[in-house]
Amino acid sequence: MSKSSANKSRNRNKSQGSKAYVNPNKKKGGNGALIWLSLAIVAVAVFIVLGINNQSKAYDFDYADLPRLGSADAPVKIVEFGDYKCPSCKTFAETYKPQLQKDLIDTGKAALYFANYAFIGKDSSTAAEAAEAVRTQKPDAFWTYYDALYANQEDENTAWATPEKLVQIAKEAKLDIDYDKMLAEIQSGVYADRVKEHNSMAAKSGVQGTPTLFLNGKLVSFKDYNDLKGQIEAASK
Repeated sequence: MSKSSANKSRNRNKSQGSKAYVNPNKKKGGNGALIWLSLAIVAVAVFIVLGINNQSKAYDFDYADLPRLGSADAPVKIVEFGDYKCPSCKTFAETYKPQLQKDLIDTGKAALYFANYAFIGKDSSTAAEAAEAVRTQKPDAFWTYYDALYANQEDENTAWATPEKLVQIAKEAKLDIDYDKMLAEIQSGVYADRVKEHNSMAAKSGVQGTPTLFLNGKLVSFKDYNDLKGQIEAASK
């Protein structure tokens, strides 16, 4: 999402079962001379073909480098790209994830992995870096902090994810980590490059909004939770 307020409107992401934030990259042309119209038609056709081909290909994620909820041996690997400032991601975290954990993750059919797509505001990256700081100190605490961040999410138009606020959220979640070290690492940008790498991975894999899900490397489209659950169960067999 761009920094301007006009670019923060909620649109329906065709790869998701609920509303998601997407990058508005559409630009209107000028007078529309015939030659430009012809070129535009060709460009759209190429874009569609490339899009179809990209959706049919599985992206090769480095799962060992991502936080995981569930067994590494689960037959279905779900990768979520999210932004901690995204209200749609909060909905996914608080409604979809608990159901996924109960029905599919705890039963060994699937494992959930998380990757950052920090694009709504500058403090999107700050929040992502805070989560990476927690994960580095204590991997098991990551998902507790993930839940806590969404539970304490504020208006996406405000820069609420400050280093101090992010550490306070960790304290209130009673994470067994060194809070002073966490604060120092956020302030010095220790994990800034890691977040940038995740953003680059998002671009390479075709992510355009959050939350975006992949099943075993393939971008998925689903109408609702039951639709998603059915696709996961089918892939687990």
